[in-house]
Amino acid sequence: MLNILVVDDSSIITKTLSKHLLDFGLNVIGIAKNGTEAIEQYKKLNPDLVTMDITMPIVNGIDALKEIRSFDSQAKVIMITSHGEERLVMDAITLGAKGYMLKPITPLKIKLSLQKAFPQLSDRIESNYTTLSLIY
Repeated sequence: MLNILVVDDSSIITKTLSKHLLDFGLNVIGIAKNGTEAIEQYKKLNPDLVTMDITMPIVNGIDALKEIRSFDSQAKVIMITSHGEERLVMDAITLGAKGYMLKPITPLKIKLSLQKAFPQLSDRIESNYTTLSLIY
């Protein structure tokens, strides 16, 4: 089971994304609302994956990604973004993000991002998605 840290300043996004991740059979081990909290939670929890909003107060997702990758070059981070932030997405990919998801978050977008970050789990993710698609 993958342990995931969800980072977003919107409680609606963190709740929705966490629910979908749990539906996929994944374990949400922490939630952070800005980049500073993300860095602290990452050090404390050592998650397998981070979903990170790009635009947040205090420390944005790009700067948090840089900091996390500075002490863990193997960190897997999927950026969450809104339309119109393409340049920031490219910056994040250059800095080592494993992919991105555009808001609004859907089970299909989660599936595709997870399969890219964890190709070895592709069959399990696909199976869970097939089950979820019957529910949603």
